[in-house]
Amino acid sequence: MVNDSIIFRGATLSSGKVVDILVSGNSIVEIGQKLTSKGTEVDCSGLLALQGFVDLHTHLREPGFEQSETILTGSRAAAIGGFTAVHAMANTSPVADNAAVVEQVHALGESAGYVYVQPVGAVTKNLEGLALADLLKMNQSRAQVTVFSDDGKCVSDSLIMRRALEYVKAFGGVIAQHAQDPHLTIDAQMNEGPLAFELGLTGWPSVAEEAIIARDVLLTEHVGSRLHICHVSTAGSVEIIRWAKAKGINVTAEVTPHHLLLSEDLAKDYNPIFKVNPPLRSSSDVLALRAAVADGTIDIIATDHAPHTSDSKDCEWGQAAFGMTGLETALSVAQTTLIDTGMIDWVRLEQLLSTNPSKISGLKRHGQPLLAGNAANITFIDPKTKTTVSGVTQSKSSNNPFVGIELSGAVVHTLFEGVFTVRDGKIQELNNA
Repeated sequence: MVNDSIIFRGATLSSGKVVDILVSGNSIVEIGQKLTSKGTEVDCSGLLALQGFVDLHTHLREPGFEQSETILTGSRAAAIGGFTAVHAMANTSPVADNAAVVEQVHALGESAGYVYVQPVGAVTKNLEGLALADLLKMNQSRAQVTVFSDDGKCVSDSLIMRRALEYVKAFGGVIAQHAQDPHLTIDAQMNEGPLAFELGLTGWPSVAEEAIIARDVLLTEHVGSRLHICHVSTAGSVEIIRWAKAKGINVTAEVTPHHLLLSEDLAKDYNPIFKVNPPLRSSSDVLALRAAVADGTIDIIATDHAPHTSDSKDCEWGQAAFGMTGLETALSVAQTTLIDTGMIDWVRLEQLLSTNPSKISGLKRHGQPLLAGNAANITFIDPKTKTTVSGVTQSKSSNNPFVGIELSGAVVHTLFEGVFTVRDGKIQELNNA
């Protein structure tokens, strides 16, 4: 389905410049003032026009766990959140550790049509950490996988991690590490500290994350490859990444919206909606993460959208699954914690949610400046809106930790390849979905 020409009138770019944007087909045709063209006109006065958002870390659950999410429902949730591309993690069933599965995920994303679904390949066979998956075949497949991760599990064996870094170096790939020493987190339930002791829950020490990051940045330097650190959660991790970057080591890092806003104190009532991997940390860690985003130590915001059925979350803390949804609220959390606090501007937010994740993955039609000739992947937001998050969702799962919290900003329109996937805040029904 392709739109006729559309003129978005009076939109404000991240730079602050107010423009009209003419879109035809799947591309931006012209940007300027008082454009003239036959076609649909959309009043965007007061709206920001940003590059379509890109999530480097999404769990779409299909194949195998469709009771929690499907590629279609996850794609619709992503569109509502302003995303035009997502990276689907490999911990499915069967695991996305071969060309056939990543091509299946890629094809299902194309069929849904709401966002570009880029599969992430597993680093090791069946996520077992014992032998490398066929990384080259996944890269050479129709899905053209460039990012590999065993997320949900750490590649804890140093030799396997070294071999993975060496292997992807040959074709410019990147290993995205879930930094969690499994020996230091046996039965861990929440951030290690006085509160965990008070609640009688096994603590999850910061060093379990930091030790793996320290090892992996040194391995990356030794090999001369590329490393990406998933869901950074501690101040110590920030310091290690900052040191590595100062040394010129090719490492990038992400932070989730929930680690920018929520802290371990929310565990006091044993509400498993706040149980997540890595755990919510201390308030001082939260502030350190925000500062690291502002100074460029952390490169991107990634949701780690992790949908679970109600049976998996509506139970005692110890039996509950780790994970939170995040696609639909990412923009609002980012604005509330970073823009409204004056820590960053909209240019920086556009880098965090679009330019940088696209660059890490190598996506060709995303993360591009809003200029004539580039793809019409655009997110229009109202930055002045304040909304109390409701439980209404496009996801199949409702484990949203932000319900009941007032957040700033709202996605008004999402344009994916020139097609409205969201218009006036409402999901659109697509002919191919």
